[in-house]
Order: sequence, then structure tokens, then C-alpha cells
Amino acid sequence: MPYVTVAGERTFYALYQGDVRGKRNLVLVHGAGGSHLDWPAPLRRLRGANVYALDLPGHGRSEGPGRSGIADCRDFLLAFLDALDLERATVVGHSMGGAIALDFALHYPDRLAGLVLVGSGARLRVAPAILTGILSDFEATVDLVCDYAFGPSASEQLRRLGRQRLLKTPPQVLHGDYVACDAFDVMERLGEVRCPTLVIGGTADMLTPPKYAVYLRDHIPGAELVLVDAAGHMVMLEKPEVVARAISKFILIKS
Repeated sequence: MPYVTVAGERTFYALYQGDVRGKRNLVLVHGAGGSHLDWPAPLRRLRGANVYALDLPGHGRSEGPGRSGIADCRDFLLAFLDALDLERATVVGHSMGGAIALDFALHYPDRLAGLVLVGSGARLRVAPAILTGILSDFEATVDLVCDYAFGPSASEQLRRLGRQRLLKTPPQVLHGDYVACDAFDVMERLGEVRCPTLVIGGTADMLTPPKYAVYLRDHIPGAELVLVDAAGHMVMLEKPEVVARAISKFILIKS
């Protein structure tokens, strides 16, 4: 799996080359405390597309300090596309990754072929107990986050794996992620988004409830909505085939 230097930092990404013509390029952007592993195989290897699943700075296998602002992450994403000579791509973002993707759509619309927002929202407030707890009692706060992250259909094995992965994120990096989310708010700007948009949410999501997804659908011009029954915030891990089918259909129709 390859690395690329982005803004002077060694950045890891998983790559699946499923479109030799190079017309369907997907960039997967994980959420707070995540990595490319937050995207299961059916999404990282989506048929008919070239799929780039990156680790943001300080996450997974990527070097560099984490970021504490969505704008900083947005500009890092632009530098990532430039480093890989991707003129246009469909950006798929989960949670914080969705905020990054939305901000990208507002600032660099010409670089987007499409936008997919998974378990995300136009505003992402974070509970004060999580913001303070990450630095004061890391493990207990990770447990709290994981209690809310998965829906009722998630297996215990998936829950344990999610906790293990989140604990691997340095507390300062995770805290920066949550600070960035808490400050994010583009509720009044959604009407400016002009690219084809798909919104995916879980009906049992307790962190970004279905009303967040409905709001995105109702305020982004022409946006489509897929609500996945009984899925929680980690909808792409809980229901990977359902999410993969929705995204595959979306990119086939608009390309």
C-alpha cells in the first residue's frame, strides 16, 4: 500500500484501481480518531472506481501532527489530490470526514465530481464531557464514545474492534479532531453546494441522528438520501454492503 508526501508529511493511503480510464475516482475520508480501516473492503474495493482511502495526518499510518480545524483538514485534502494528480474526484466523508468534504465542496467546487456524506451533519457539536474527558480520562471517554457509536445490530466483535482502533489514536490527536468538529457549522451555507450529493445515515445513529441527514438532504440542492435501517453512527462498518451499493449506484448514475 502506497505513501505520498503531502505538505511535507508522509501520508498513507490504501489504493484500489478499478477504473483503468481514471474517470471514476473516489477519495474516502475517515472521521474523528479513525483511519482508512474505518472503510471496510466492499467500500475500499468498490467495483468500477479507483478508490483512495487516506489516513489523515497523525492518524493510522500517516505522519505529522493532527489538525484541530476543519479548514486545515480541507486544505490538506486539496494538497492530497494535487500530490496524486487527481483533477476531480468524488469525496466520501464519514462524520468529521463529512465536515471536511462539505467544507471542501464550498471552497473547491471545481475539484469535486460528487459528494457523499456518511453519518455527518452541517453542524457537529461535541459534548463537553467528551472534549474534557479525552485528555483527563482517555480510556473511559473512549468507552463512552463507543457506547454511542454503534447501532443495535452491531456485533460485540465489531464494537471491541472499534474500541481498540480508537485507543490507538493519540489523545491529543483525538482531542484536536473533536475540537474541529465542535467548531464546525455550515448550516447557513448548504444552499451553495452545487455538486451531486448523496447523504447516508443510520436510523439508530445517536451521534449524528437521522434528522441531521434529513437536514442535509433538504438544504443541499438536489441531494439524495439513503437511511439504513437499524444502523448506528458507524453505518459503513455495520452495513457495508448496503452502503457500498448506495455509493456504487450514485457514482454510476452521475458519471
